[in-house]
Amino acid sequence: MLTNFDLEKMVDTSDEWIRTRTGIRERRIADPDVATSDLALRAAAAALQAAGVQGPDIDLILVATVTPDMFFPCTASLLQQALGASGACAFDILVGCTGFVYGLAVATSLVAAGSYQRALVIGSETLSRITDWEDRSSCVLFGDAAGAAVVGPVAPGHGILAYSLGNDGSNADALTIPAGGSRLPPSAETVGQRLHYLTMNGAEVFKFAVRAMAESSEEAVRRAGLAMRDIDIVIPHQANLRIIAAAAKRLKIPYERFVCNLDRYGNTSAATIPLALDETVRAGRIQPGHHVLLASFGAGLSWGTMVMRW
Repeated sequence: MLTNFDLEKMVDTSDEWIRTRTGIRERRIADPDVATSDLALRAAAAALQAAGVQGPDIDLILVATVTPDMFFPCTASLLQQALGASGACAFDILVGCTGFVYGLAVATSLVAAGSYQRALVIGSETLSRITDWEDRSSCVLFGDAAGAAVVGPVAPGHGILAYSLGNDGSNADALTIPAGGSRLPPSAETVGQRLHYLTMNGAEVFKFAVRAMAESSEEAVRRAGLAMRDIDIVIPHQANLRIIAAAAKRLKIPYERFVCNLDRYGNTSAATIPLALDETVRAGRIQPGHHVLLASFGAGLSWGTMVMRW
């Protein structure tokens, strides 16, 4: 665990500054020998147990991450053997913080089409590996985590009802890792210039996030044939408390219906929504018949929202 007080000793910041601007108090950091696939495997095992199924029952594995163990093979492929899901289709989704919702949408479509019976969707990140710990504006935001869910056939009228996915590439450079790919391959120069760390235009991302989350939530709710008053629980991407509050105000949904746990975990990218969903279910806040709204935004800049009936 890395607290705000720990960060005070690392960069020019303070607990009060971080809390008032982000709502974050602490975040979890993976041990040096723990990779993204290790966290994903733990989350996958917990999801399989909760769903009452085993690895061989899974025929599709999707991992949402921007911090894969390596470029290839994909992280999902690394999990396949460990899970005993022999022959399962396996691939990664790289859209940043929206990745888990994108993964759910892809899995839902493929299961509904009859292509697969059960899918395992995982959001797993070790953002501490791409965080510039000398940049006080960004290093206070991120943490490491993983969450997972099993997608399969459900009774009519339940499960995922509708979703809204999209992207605005005109502002793609607002959230990026400049080097490491084919545009700027790794070199002594790119390492020296610290171009392999995450960079973010916080003001631009904030403005985009509030608008995108609100508009796509309205679209997803409309597609589900519901109204905002029908939404019982909202699980937003856990990036910034001010963004969540602004989205709640714009959507006219009471703030107490929003789930917030970023004070304990920070922004864990694709892991935030499955992590918050799991905690909310375990706390008993989500009951059968509840309408749940998942709302995310991320690199791209992208958005992804989804409505489900529990």
